[in-house]
Amino acid sequence: MDLAPVPGFMATRRQRLDATTWLDQLAQARTAGARLCALWASDARATEGLYRVCVVLQQGRTLDWLELALPAGGPLDYPDVSGLFPAAGRMQRAACDLLGVRAAAGDPRPWLRHVWPQTLFPLRADAAGEAGESPTGPYPFVTVAGDGVHEIPVGPVHAGIIEPGHFRFSVVGEKVLRLEERLGYVHKGIEKRFESFPAAEGQRLAARVSGDSAVGFSWAYCMALEALCGTQPTPRALHLRALALERERLANHLGDLGALGNDAGFAFGLSQFGHLKECLLRTNTEIYGHRYPMDEVVPGGVVHDLSSAGVGRVLEELDAIESQLTQLDAIYAAHAGLQDRFVGAGRVRPELAARLGLTGLAGRASGQAFDLRCDCPAPPYDRLEVRKVIRDEGDVAARVAVRFEETRVAIELCRRLLRDLPVGDIRVPLPAPRTDRPGLGLIEGWRGPLLVALEVGSDGRIARCRPQDPSWHNWPVLEHAIIDNIVPDFPLINKSFNLSYSGHDL
Repeated sequence: MDLAPVPGFMATRRQRLDATTWLDQLAQARTAGARLCALWASDARATEGLYRVCVVLQQGRTLDWLELALPAGGPLDYPDVSGLFPAAGRMQRAACDLLGVRAAAGDPRPWLRHVWPQTLFPLRADAAGEAGESPTGPYPFVTVAGDGVHEIPVGPVHAGIIEPGHFRFSVVGEKVLRLEERLGYVHKGIEKRFESFPAAEGQRLAARVSGDSAVGFSWAYCMALEALCGTQPTPRALHLRALALERERLANHLGDLGALGNDAGFAFGLSQFGHLKECLLRTNTEIYGHRYPMDEVVPGGVVHDLSSAGVGRVLEELDAIESQLTQLDAIYAAHAGLQDRFVGAGRVRPELAARLGLTGLAGRASGQAFDLRCDCPAPPYDRLEVRKVIRDEGDVAARVAVRFEETRVAIELCRRLLRDLPVGDIRVPLPAPRTDRPGLGLIEGWRGPLLVALEVGSDGRIARCRPQDPSWHNWPVLEHAIIDNIVPDFPLINKSFNLSYSGHDL
């Protein structure tokens, strides 16, 4: 089966399997060191008379798209793969809620389904638009028994304006024995909404999957669409995309470093890093017309060019950020109170990180040496020789250290992108996309790899679009990171991962 080429990868393969070979193929891939990128399901009854369960695996510079066909008239059960790839467990539960395809012997509890009826599967082509509410009853959390054990429920509504998620702690005193999460409260029907978009406009919704990753998701979408169209943006457009992506990384890392200081009782860090982030966002308004560049990356290129005066403005700002970053790094490192809270808290050892599939920034802080910009570099990163940042301590201190160093790397990259900015157009027209094969886009966002899988129908509209945030992989690891820590350290440990509710709940 055909799969559009993916920039940065030497080979892309697509294969349809049956239930007898499904687990064997995945087990061989796991043994060979493959990483799970995504798992989802699709309704292909109109064209093929079946449902499809799709898995994307990455091994080196090869991507494998594996499909399991489930005939519409037969059982909709398939072999559970969470024993091979633990992160797949919640993806399988979401696929069941949305399409009714079930992983046999997997966790039978709902994941995204909170109030919609048990008979409604929203991603089926014949699903009713409005079905009302039908509460599913209390969620069956796993209980922990023993002398002195009690539960602390936190959320889903939290103090402040963060998005909702429920955290159920089982504790003895203040020591955490177990944490279980319940997410899905901000499920918005994004995957269904994609089906109403022309393929040429889908990047607008992709940019809003998780607002703090607007550039990353819109670039991943455009990469998938451009592959289906057989078109590559100009070198200048690719440089400007990378500049926007690294500025998005800078903004999030600066904000997180301030918030982590604040969660450890160091309000000075919040005010200083908040100032740096605010300056960067105001410059975004000057060059993109938006603090968060939701609509900057478009099919075929970008919206805004950068003048020589704009280049000078951004370079000047980078110098100021770098100077203050150096001072703040020294202050954080020398502050005994901060280090006492950071060091050893929320530790995820490299062996556990590898087994659970921890990815992105949090993975690199636990010895998982993978960064798409280095290991599978798509243009223009293939010419930038990105410096990979890795720590193996796996605690809050390591995740803080990775953020400091990746901020420096992002500053270096922005300077190189601006000083080597090619001449040329910033956008090229796209021909009609192919409809006989899917496309993939993979971008190293600030949290980690962002994936978009795209299929286009014969009418030019989106037939299926799956956006995958790295938070799908990392939320389950947070449950392990808190074990044997104290309850008051949870906000700090949680913030050191800073995972997306919206990008997960879709």
